[in-house]
Amino acid sequence: MSGPLSSLKVLDFSSLLPGPFGTMVLADWGAEVIRVESHTRPDMVRMLPPQQDGVSAAHAYLNRSKKSLALDLKKPGGVDVVKALVKDYDIVVEQFRPGVMDRLGVGYEALKAINPGLIYCSITGYGQTGPYKDRAGHDLNYLSIAGITGYNGRKSTGPAPINVQVADVAGGSYHAVMSILAAVVHRQQTGEGQYIDVSMTDAAFSMHALTAPPALVAGMEPVLEEAQLNGGSFYDCYETSDGRYLSVGGLEPQFFAQFVGALGHPEWAGRGLALNLPMQQQLKAEIAPIIKSKTFAEWSAIFAGLDCCVEPVLSFSEACQHPQITARELLVEVPVVSGTSGASGTQKQLASPVKFSRTQPRYDHIGAAIGQHTRPILQQAGLSEEQIEALLKAGTVM
Repeated sequence: MSGPLSSLKVLDFSSLLPGPFGTMVLADWGAEVIRVESHTRPDMVRMLPPQQDGVSAAHAYLNRSKKSLALDLKKPGGVDVVKALVKDYDIVVEQFRPGVMDRLGVGYEALKAINPGLIYCSITGYGQTGPYKDRAGHDLNYLSIAGITGYNGRKSTGPAPINVQVADVAGGSYHAVMSILAAVVHRQQTGEGQYIDVSMTDAAFSMHALTAPPALVAGMEPVLEEAQLNGGSFYDCYETSDGRYLSVGGLEPQFFAQFVGALGHPEWAGRGLALNLPMQQQLKAEIAPIIKSKTFAEWSAIFAGLDCCVEPVLSFSEACQHPQITARELLVEVPVVSGTSGASGTQKQLASPVKFSRTQPRYDHIGAAIGQHTRPILQQAGLSEEQIEALLKAGTVM
C-alpha cells in the first residue's frame, strides 16, 4: 500500500539536520525524494560516529528511502541537470544561506520558469530578510535569539542548552513539512506553486504558546524557575535515593491529591494550587527529601499503579524498552540494501511517529551511498548515455 504522499516528488538540496529530517518525514509518508548532494564538499552528517559498514548511523537514518544524486552545481552541466529534473519534481527543499541558490542558477525564479507549479521551500536560521539573514547560527543560537533559552535552566547555574534540537526539528523540519503540504493543497485548488521562507528562529519564537500571552498582555516576563512549567512550581524533577529522578507533573487537583497521598501527606492536597512563588518553593523543599528517601525502583513501582502524572526519568536505552514505546512500534528495522554499504540485513531506526488508518509509512532502505542512484536518475530525466558519460568525466556527477 502506497503512502499518503506517494503523488509528490521532491528534490532535496538540504544538509545537516533540519532539511534532511523534514524530507525524511515526506519520504516516510510516501513521497519520492532525491537527495541532491555534492561529492566534492564534506558532509558532516556522513562523518558522524558511529560508522557501521562505512555508513554513519545519523546519515543512514536521515536519508532513508531517498535516492542519492551526487552533483556539483559549480561544475559544467550541473545546473542543466537540475533544470531537467525539475520538470517532473514538483517540490524543492534547500538549506543554503539566502541568495546562494540564485547565484548557482537554481533559485526559485529560475526553476519556476521551467515548472510554474513548483513549490520551493528554503530553510534557514534567520529567514530570507532582516539584519541577521546572512548570519551563521545553530540550534542554541536560534533558541537564544527567540527568547526561549533565557528561561530554560536553573537560577543557580543559569540558562542551559537542550540536547534535542528544538529549533532545528520542531522549528525547521516540521514547519517545512507543514508549509509544503499547505502549499500542495493550495496548488491543488489553484494550480499555483509558491515560494516558502522557513526561519528556524521565527518558528522557535512562535513556540512561546503559554509564555507569550501573559508577557504581551500583562508584562509578565518569563524568567528562570519562576513559571509554573519551568521549575517555579512543584512541577519538576526530583532526585531519588540512588541518584535517579522522577518527573512530577500532576498540576490538576485530582492528580496532585493522589501524588501527595502516595508521599504520605494527603493533607497537602490543597497546596498544589498555590500560585505564590515562595509557597511553591517551600512545597518543593518538602517534597524533595521524601522522594530522596526511596530508590528509583521503589518509587517507580508505587507510581506505576497511580494515575497522577508522575513518571520515571528514563535514559534513551530504557525508553526504547518501555512498554508504551514498544506497543506503539516506535522502532523499526530498515533494510540495508546491497550497494548502500556493501552489507545486507537491517538497521534499527526510529519509526515514523504518525499512525494513518489507511496507509503505512515506507522504509525502503537506509541512507544511500553518495551517488548510488546517479545514473538511473539521469536516465529517467532523459539524458543520453553520451551526456551522462560527459558529466562523469567532468566531475559534475559521480
